Amino acid sequence: MTTPPSLAAGPALLVLEDGRTFRGRAYGAEGETFGEAVFATGMTGYQETLTDPSYHRQVVVMTAPHVGNTGVNDEDGESRRIWVSGYVVREPARIPSNWRSRRPLEHDLADQGVVGISGIDTRALTRHLRERGAMRVGVFSGAALADEAELLARVTASPQMAGADLADEVSTPEPYVVPAQGRKLATVAAIDCGIKSMTPRRMAERGLEVHVLPASATLEQVDAVNPDGVFFSNGPGDPAATHGPVELMRELLGRRTPVFGICFGNQILGRALGFGTYKLKYGHRGINQPVQDRSTGKVEITSHNHGFAVDAPVDRVSDTPFGRVRVSHVCLNDGVVEGLELLDGPAFSVQYHPEAAAGPHDAAYLFDRFVALMCGDSTPSPMENQRA
Repeated sequence: MTTPPSLAAGPALLVLEDGRTFRGRAYGAEGETFGEAVFATGMTGYQETLTDPSYHRQVVVMTAPHVGNTGVNDEDGESRRIWVSGYVVREPARIPSNWRSRRPLEHDLADQGVVGISGIDTRALTRHLRERGAMRVGVFSGAALADEAELLARVTASPQMAGADLADEVSTPEPYVVPAQGRKLATVAAIDCGIKSMTPRRMAERGLEVHVLPASATLEQVDAVNPDGVFFSNGPGDPAATHGPVELMRELLGRRTPVFGICFGNQILGRALGFGTYKLKYGHRGINQPVQDRSTGKVEITSHNHGFAVDAPVDRVSDTPFGRVRVSHVCLNDGVVEGLELLDGPAFSVQYHPEAAAGPHDAAYLFDRFVALMCGDSTPSPMENQRA
């Protein structure tokens, strides 16, 4: 039997900005890459993780020891390409096995120039990142390998995630439309700060016609769509460095336009309301994060990918220029704000991913809430009718 490419690959080196190193084998493309080292705790969903634009300029460490078991298919990608800067796994699959598989994961990584490393102790690396925090990292293989001191200097010279404005780098260059499935209930303008393809699909399933606009969209461009509501998507970077979408959000809040935001969109809403944001020590990334809906007390298992959070008081209602706001959801692991709700206006947001690609479907009702916000509680979405 032919030796799998991942096992025949040459040496590779991972260098963290604090000087710790891990030696392994090249995985995917050979060369060098830099980014922020983060870990994702999902046991499944690696294809969705790789193609999530929110991972732009991040080197993702998979905590699950076996990666690539089900190969890669042509249906589960969440965008037009792989966005991670680098990929770190413990044990790549020798032979992928799944009826939907079209090719090995390693082939996609190599074809798209994604530099990775395998065969390292990802548990030790994850524990290090939990203790020291997410940090800059470099992965080197092939001709890029050099003296460790030299490689460390290149890592510490690479850009940091704090202060990075990245939404325009991953956003759609041109608007496009995802038509409603079945009877159309409303029109949505979706601001693409790094949107995943499943998100407009979830809205289309509920009778919403979704006009996806670039992150740089102005109020005039939104008005041209004549939307019943505006959606702000997930995306990469530091929300404190983002200005255009925040200003657009303020204009929409002033006009009392129905608004729904997820992930980066939650941080945009928070900033528009006057709250600050801050960088988490190591973030929330995975499909097993417990969040409590504070209005019902219900606990949902949710899908996350964020390294920043909104700095809003959890224990009281806050007054803002647009009315009263309360924290609607919190993470049960660390108390981080996971949702905001404007009590005096039609706006709400969550910090996680209700489209669940990949992940549990506990939070899918949030799309129905958006439909109700635009259409009124008396107009159930098609998905609500299916559950009835």
